[in-house]
Amino acid sequence: MASHRRPKKPSRTRVTVLTTAAAAAVALSANAANAAPSEKLSKDQVKSKVDELYQQAEQATEKLDGAKEKQHKLQKEISTIQDNVARGQQDLNALRDGLGSMATAQYRSGGIDPSVQLFLSSNPDDYLDKASTLDQLSSQQVESLQKVQDKQRELAQQRAEATEKLKDLAATRAELGKKKDEVKGKLAEAQRILNTLTAKEKAKLAEEQERASRSSTARVDLGDTPAASNRAAAAFRAAQSQINKPYSYGTAGMATFDCSGLTSWAYGQANVSIPRTSEAQAQLGPHLSMSQLQVGDLVFFYGDLHHVGLYAGNGQVLHAPHTGAVVRYEAMGNMPFQFGVRV
Repeated sequence: MASHRRPKKPSRTRVTVLTTAAAAAVALSANAANAAPSEKLSKDQVKSKVDELYQQAEQATEKLDGAKEKQHKLQKEISTIQDNVARGQQDLNALRDGLGSMATAQYRSGGIDPSVQLFLSSNPDDYLDKASTLDQLSSQQVESLQKVQDKQRELAQQRAEATEKLKDLAATRAELGKKKDEVKGKLAEAQRILNTLTAKEKAKLAEEQERASRSSTARVDLGDTPAASNRAAAAFRAAQSQINKPYSYGTAGMATFDCSGLTSWAYGQANVSIPRTSEAQAQLGPHLSMSQLQVGDLVFFYGDLHHVGLYAGNGQVLHAPHTGAVVRYEAMGNMPFQFGVRV
């Protein structure tokens, strides 16, 4: 007679193993089906990707420059506050010494006034708020206690301000580290892509870059556009003296520059202080159209204003372009112009 026993169910562990194996097999087969064979990028494709990464690195560089400037400003403000607190503490000690001398004199003449004795053992705020105590103090004592109270409040406010600025400084330093890592990451990725080129392709790309730099300085026609002002002319001449200096992120001369480093340095040579970052420089004055530009005006590019240069005349900008390039002239039509600003 045939057996009607049900087949034994597989164990939970066996089901789990089989299910996992099946899922892995499906995933592997899907990956194999979707994986496209790796294709070597052409030289032009590499250049396009690298240029994009350089733009991203410059965006991060402007944020890095901003964090550096903020850090420097906070450090100066904190130092000033700490100096003020130190001097204020000396003044407070002198005021307290004066009260102590007053108490000593009172004791020698027949005992310390109860209100002064009370003050010397506690906080003057507790007594100045009580009318009964004020009645017991001489006008000189009231004035001395009021000065102590005012100085204590001033010092407390300054210490609280310093504490907040120290917190801000710590956050700024953390941001600085992140932006440095971001810039380095973009440049490392650009280098990795460049390394996929053959030696011959790399040499050709370098030759093209060198040719672009030479042609921009040797044959550029700046026309006869006048300078916006004497200081704009002086800033432009200073920038011209740095032609062929290499771009390097986060620097503002004398050996290397980034874009806003060049413009801020150039105006500094004309004894005009302007902010360090392109975004801040863009806020210096009304916006100018292309037709309104004169030599030495600041000119800004890209929607987020992460690139800046000096107008050179005849549709040319003098700027520090990006990593791998040098300070040079370039046609403004090569970048998305936004507006100009006259300093």
